[in-house]
Amino acid sequence: PSMAQEAAPVLLVVLTRLVSSTWHEGSGYYTAESHTNEVYVEEPPPEPALDYHRVPQWCATLNIHRGEATCYSPRGGSYRSSLGTRCELSCTRGYRLVGPSTIQCLPNRHWSGMAYCRQIRCHILPAVLRGSYVCSAGVQMDSRCDYTCLPGYQLEGDRSRICMEDGRWSGSEPICVDLEPPKIRCPDSRERIAEPGKLTATVYWDPPRVKDSADGVIKRVMLRGPEPGSEFPEGEHVIRYTAHDQAYNRASCKFSIRVQVRRCPVLKPPQNGYLSCTSDGNNYGATCEYLCEGGYERQGTSLRVCQSTQQWTGSQPLCAPMQINTDVNSAASLLDQFHEKRRLLIISAPDPSNRYYKMQISMLQQAACGLDLRHVTTIELVGQPPHEVGRIREHQLSLGIIEELRQFLHLTRSYFNAVLLDKAGMDRERYISPVNPDELFIFIDTYLLSEREAARQAQSGDPCE
Repeated sequence: PSMAQEAAPVLLVVLTRLVSSTWHEGSGYYTAESHTNEVYVEEPPPEPALDYHRVPQWCATLNIHRGEATCYSPRGGSYRSSLGTRCELSCTRGYRLVGPSTIQCLPNRHWSGMAYCRQIRCHILPAVLRGSYVCSAGVQMDSRCDYTCLPGYQLEGDRSRICMEDGRWSGSEPICVDLEPPKIRCPDSRERIAEPGKLTATVYWDPPRVKDSADGVIKRVMLRGPEPGSEFPEGEHVIRYTAHDQAYNRASCKFSIRVQVRRCPVLKPPQNGYLSCTSDGNNYGATCEYLCEGGYERQGTSLRVCQSTQQWTGSQPLCAPMQINTDVNSAASLLDQFHEKRRLLIISAPDPSNRYYKMQISMLQQAACGLDLRHVTTIELVGQPPHEVGRIREHQLSLGIIEELRQFLHLTRSYFNAVLLDKAGMDRERYISPVNPDELFIFIDTYLLSEREAARQAQSGDPCE
């Protein structure tokens, strides 16, 4: 009996070490004296001389922290730790049994083994890129962890995970992805009036600001269309901007620019005249000059301007037949009437029967259209004083004017000769025999036409054909 009394405390000490381990909440670890699956077995004591049937408490009383033992004794329910008692061990919810699930009270007064209840804990969840999670009970069983993403990102996968009885988390780890495109807003559409004298308008605007919920302000924006400050022709033009965030989500916007050209009614050229207009001819700021054909003079305003009110200034002039005044005091006054209007071909002959003279007049009469097209007026000086004749068409010249013309142009009465004057009254070519009209026209077209005359002639062709 004394030996039995000494052995019992030893077993109790061992049991106490096995079941009184300290669990540090929240750490996930045991201290250095944490439990393992090992069963501490003491050296068997000397065989006691006991009456096994009369000792009700043979093995130490079982006390499992966070668990319970269901025992069955061969001697009845009152004998929970008598020799031969068999106990089934179990843990409360949230704890897992470490050690054998069934033990038996042995003759050496030791249980055949021992176990303890360890709290069920899942591993710490990894951090979520661009997101976070909040757990209801840390890493304990039944703890629920809810995931959220940073603004601009959306959760893909399980929104929550639960720590299960097997120590694993339900579901799988979600990710935060950027699925939202940037926000871009283009300038408002606008309409501009073409600048005076032009068919275009210079248009400025501020590029759009692009914001992304995930990346913040996006500065790289692609433009499809002309740059701000460009000149836009008449009509409607669409400008597009496109931006991408770091996740390659795309956003775009567009706006339109409409350029309007204000126009006046189309002017009609005057009879026996034509128009020379700048720009597009009838747009705001365009200027039209009225010009008369050779042999006609303009009566009225020479220039008209298309205003912003879409009306022309002034009124349409007329092209009236040129009035030649032969009742002048000098040859200079006579020539001034043709200044910048007509070219002059002065023909001199000793008498009307001169063969060269008659041949020349005949050729010029057949080429009257070409002469008028090139603004050429013919002056004839024929004969000897006092019966000398000078005429421009049907207009007769006085003897004094005839003499001044001969002296001014150095024209002799002795033989046939001719001189061609340009519109400035300059001597440009002389002939001592009749000139073929084609040769005369080639010379005028090559050397004497102004740019305006050459352009008009190229545009209208040869109406004399």
